[in-house]
Amino acid sequence: MPAKKSLSPVRLGVIGLGNMGSAHARSVLEGRVPGATLAAVCDCDPGKLEGYGDARTFTDAAALLSSGAVEAVVVAVPHPAHVSIGRKAFHAGMHVLMEKPLAVHKGEALQLLAEPHAGLFGMMFNQRTDPFFIKVRSILHSGELGEVRRFSWTITDWFRTDAYYRSSPWRASWSGEGGGVLINQGVHNIDLLQWIFGMPQRVIGRCGFGRHHPIEVEDDVTALLEYSGGTTGVFTTTSGEAPGLNRLEVACDRGLLVLEGNSLTLRQTDLPVPDFLRSSPGAYSRPGCRDVRIPLPPDRGPQHDGILKNFVLAIRDGAPLVAPGDEGIRSIELINAILLSALEDRPVPLPLDAPKYARVLKQLQSGSRKARAF
Repeated sequence: MPAKKSLSPVRLGVIGLGNMGSAHARSVLEGRVPGATLAAVCDCDPGKLEGYGDARTFTDAAALLSSGAVEAVVVAVPHPAHVSIGRKAFHAGMHVLMEKPLAVHKGEALQLLAEPHAGLFGMMFNQRTDPFFIKVRSILHSGELGEVRRFSWTITDWFRTDAYYRSSPWRASWSGEGGGVLINQGVHNIDLLQWIFGMPQRVIGRCGFGRHHPIEVEDDVTALLEYSGGTTGVFTTTSGEAPGLNRLEVACDRGLLVLEGNSLTLRQTDLPVPDFLRSSPGAYSRPGCRDVRIPLPPDRGPQHDGILKNFVLAIRDGAPLVAPGDEGIRSIELINAILLSALEDRPVPLPLDAPKYARVLKQLQSGSRKARAF
């Protein structure tokens, strides 16, 4: 729903002042988000409320939402509280920017999206502002390379120590996070994957649960994604491997596109590969190819501040959201499907059976260590 144009600063509140929430609040407070003012902050720990200038402070989200102090909120609480606080924010008429993930499972995501809301709803998928991924998406969606035949994304540089998992009581448990490396770190890449390639028809997942760390959730993942038309994708991630790698390669009818580090390369074939392999008289012939230079900016874009700026522009000027809230369900559905496949050792078709996954997760949570509720 488009917002009305406004010239007054957007009165923004941040709910949850952990690592990300405090960073978002600082961005607004320090003037890195033009058109916004930090009007309020909220955390159940009073010790986290200091140092935010003139912003009003709250220890209860409902009190902030009913205070009249803000018109928009960033929700940055632990994952299981996203839906409950998002629903309260919708009912209060707020514009809402949700930290990833949208929810812990597809069923509750559907419940949140079914709630009526007058304000804008966006997701903090900051990597959608990365010009490298924007360029990859633009090239593939333009059709200049023909059909995508195969892709492989190895993202193993999400390294975390045991100290990281001990740093907050909600981390690395089924009750506290609803998963591990997929729903916390890898959700960014899963979002980009569906944003670039779309949703698959079937998922086969293999997960190591506590393979590298003394945790109950997944910290090592390999997934096979099968698409209509025969396209396949492999997604690999872990929080226990170093030095790690972040490499995306995409094989198309007209060449190979590779993104690794700060380098995006294209080896483009002279002819479409399907045409060449059918018409060439040589048994061992290969199509000619050339390296194509792809100009890119020197940095990886505005990231979190970029999403905050876009959110404010959408409220003030009606700009389109970079990551609309309803798109957040796609990454959750993929994550749920990968986990369900691994847990039950079977391929999982999409759309995901949301009630089925909710039952499996509830059983896991019943035996999970308890985490602090927000």
